[in-house]
Amino acid sequence: MIHDLKTLVLSFHPVIVIETGEEDRLAELLNQVAAQLGIPVFDWSLTQGLIRLPGDRAIHGTADPLGVIRHMADLTVDAIFHLKDFAPHLTNAAVARRFREVSQQFTRNHSAIVLSGGTVELPKDLEADAVHFDLPLPTAEELRAAIQPMLRALAIRRKVDLQLSAEEMDQLLAALSGMTLNQARQAVAYAGLIDGRLGPEDIAMVLDQKAQAIRSGGLLEYYPSDGHQYQLGGFDHLKTWLSRARVGFSEEARMLNLQPPRGIMIVGIQGCGKSLAAKVIAREWHLPLLKLDAGRLYDKYIGESEKNFRRAVALAESMAPTVLWIDEIEKAMPAGRGSDQDGGVSRRLFGGFLTWLQEKTAPVFVVATANDLTATPPEMLRKGRFDEIFFVDLPTSDERRDIFGIHLTLRKQSPDAFTLDRLVDASEGFSGAEIEQVVIGALYRALHRRRPLDTDLLVEEISETVPLSRSRHEDIQRLRETARGRFVNVR
Repeated sequence: MIHDLKTLVLSFHPVIVIETGEEDRLAELLNQVAAQLGIPVFDWSLTQGLIRLPGDRAIHGTADPLGVIRHMADLTVDAIFHLKDFAPHLTNAAVARRFREVSQQFTRNHSAIVLSGGTVELPKDLEADAVHFDLPLPTAEELRAAIQPMLRALAIRRKVDLQLSAEEMDQLLAALSGMTLNQARQAVAYAGLIDGRLGPEDIAMVLDQKAQAIRSGGLLEYYPSDGHQYQLGGFDHLKTWLSRARVGFSEEARMLNLQPPRGIMIVGIQGCGKSLAAKVIAREWHLPLLKLDAGRLYDKYIGESEKNFRRAVALAESMAPTVLWIDEIEKAMPAGRGSDQDGGVSRRLFGGFLTWLQEKTAPVFVVATANDLTATPPEMLRKGRFDEIFFVDLPTSDERRDIFGIHLTLRKQSPDAFTLDRLVDASEGFSGAEIEQVVIGALYRALHRRRPLDTDLLVEEISETVPLSRSRHEDIQRLRETARGRFVNVR
């Protein structure tokens, strides 16, 4: 990262745009680059003016945006100028004109302007002079360097009892992956201060803090690898394939120069376990699960949707190895249908996703689910995009038996107390989700009538339920015809 940024400065790039909220981390990075180049760093904000670091006294007349640009133009020394939240001032014609003149001047020396902020939007005529630099989320070593001094301070000043072995420290750092340095410090400090002790049991608390931080970002939802004990009835072919693919994450596979598996797509009938499969994969592989809320990718401002997607995949890669679940992908990226009604945003997102899926090197296993094959772009279904495409049909009689057993057990009912053969026959054509609702509905009946749940109540609930296989019979038949011979059945 330091080498890449230093190379940009040495190759006469006058304007470097870095979109980040981690100003302290960026400042440290710029100081390291400047030290290696032997040049000073100047720091500017609207409230303080321009300061040559290290120092705390602003240069007179530089608080004004136009004033700071004039001062930069008059300096004869090469330097890195870190301008915080400066982009909005470039809407002023005089500021934009003078800024462009200075950037052209800097193409002839090794000075560089670094524009930072959460979002940096430049006028079109200034974009040609700028290069964007991605500041990735902190690595494990950066996180270690950030929290170790804080842990020492907690132990000395707050008398926090530190009970972490070297192996548990590595587990803590893994739990912090995907967080900014400040978020990591806050999460660890909270876990230690809440009871005056920081031990292995606090890693779960840190994971909760991370889940909240990721959720507040609005793009991804986080499920820890030790979350709910999801159960998946049937899906034998899928489970066999997954047990084989899992070795792709092993050290033996890396020694053979094998890349980890890219991911799978699961298409099929609603309510038959596609989403549950994604959760089970993450649990069985002991990997964290990230769910991409594709609807939140879209933004009314030009270019923001693509930035949201890049931020989402950057977060997933920073937490690798992980499972990235994209639910109902046909609704999220319908660009393959050729529609430009949204100004081409869907098309660009779709293209960006396919490119990332094809070229990614980080061990992020993608699980994409889809209900409607007619809305699924054909480019996404081409062999090679995913490692495999699976089709999910309605559950068989044996699978319905398993599903009844699972949901009865989850609700503290013994499956042995029911005539499962009768339930299986009565629920022909029911999906897994519909069977779950049958169990829930029958339990409500039992509570209302103040009697134990029995087979008769379950059959009564089944008889009053119209499954999707009847209400959408033609659509399901069409889906089966489309999938026949093209995709691998999960069973």
